[in-house]
Amino acid sequence: MWPNRRLCDLLKIEHPIIQAPMAGSATPELAAAVSNAGGLGSLGCASMLPDGLRHAARQLRASTERPFNLNFFVCPQPGTSDAVLASAIERLRPYYEELALGEPPARLPPMGPGFDDARLDLVLEIRPPVVSFHFGMPDSTAVDRLKTAGIVILSTATNVAEALKLADSGADAVIAQGWEAGGHRGSHAPNSPGDGVGTMALVPQVVDAVNLPVIAAGGIADGRGIAAAFALGASGVQIGTGFLSCDEAGTDGPRRALIRSATDMDTMVTDAFSGRAARAKRTRYALEMEQSRTQLPDFPQMIVLSAPLSNADARGDFAFHLYGQAAALNRELPAGQLVRTLVAETGEVFDALSTGKTTPA
Repeated sequence: MWPNRRLCDLLKIEHPIIQAPMAGSATPELAAAVSNAGGLGSLGCASMLPDGLRHAARQLRASTERPFNLNFFVCPQPGTSDAVLASAIERLRPYYEELALGEPPARLPPMGPGFDDARLDLVLEIRPPVVSFHFGMPDSTAVDRLKTAGIVILSTATNVAEALKLADSGADAVIAQGWEAGGHRGSHAPNSPGDGVGTMALVPQVVDAVNLPVIAAGGIADGRGIAAAFALGASGVQIGTGFLSCDEAGTDGPRRALIRSATDMDTMVTDAFSGRAARAKRTRYALEMEQSRTQLPDFPQMIVLSAPLSNADARGDFAFHLYGQAAALNRELPAGQLVRTLVAETGEVFDALSTGKTTPA
């Protein structure tokens, strides 16, 4: 059925559908269900401690014999200056007073870097079939060690220059992440929330630039979107928001409710929560921080300052709920059934296009 099997052959999967890693929302149960249905299940591991990651990998292997993906952030150790911290504290102080939270944290804990030698050793111990990266690629030594272990490497690009860099750095396939995608933008360096390229424009340019399988991501939620990605030259798709409504996802109640009533205008791109651009629910806090921009602590240290606000008001003005522009197309289905539905819908679109019939709605 698939007109381009480069990604299926590379990953040894039946259907070129990757469930996005979505740290905190993707569970071992979700990833295993997607893999068992013939796609590639993924697990966001950026914030996992070693024992937790080992346990999650054991859960995955106990639940599926098919390939799965572990995802990590590639970001430097934060270097927030005292001046930037002091400025951010003053910017957020009125919000802390409004929510009766007392004083904002006066210090930021040391963090990172995202993918260091210890995490590399842990990945080589676990030996997942696939590893993916966000915000860039590890250094050449790490890439060589992963490849020697037989691990397939994916990473994200948000523009053509980043895609070329990934190809030169040893990636086996490129995830072309468009502006529509929920969650953190995979840009290789922090950039303005206003920067970005849409999936429709990005994918064909990346396809033309690199001689690798390209995975379209951002705003893809049904068979029409998957078929469109193939028409643009992609070898597969990555879907995140569409899996947030699945039974197996770790999506919390407030975010499930928001997605259930979502519209195309619900979200915005903001760095006010983490220090890096991310598409999330449009809120008063995010809008006000965007209207009066100041330099924020480095990712992920900004989370230390914003988390008390979002935790105190998880349903209102300070909520941090990550999802994309196509959330209104979500279906509340078990993950395996969703994969099968997506495959069937895509087949119907392919058939309709090849026969000249009206494309199904």
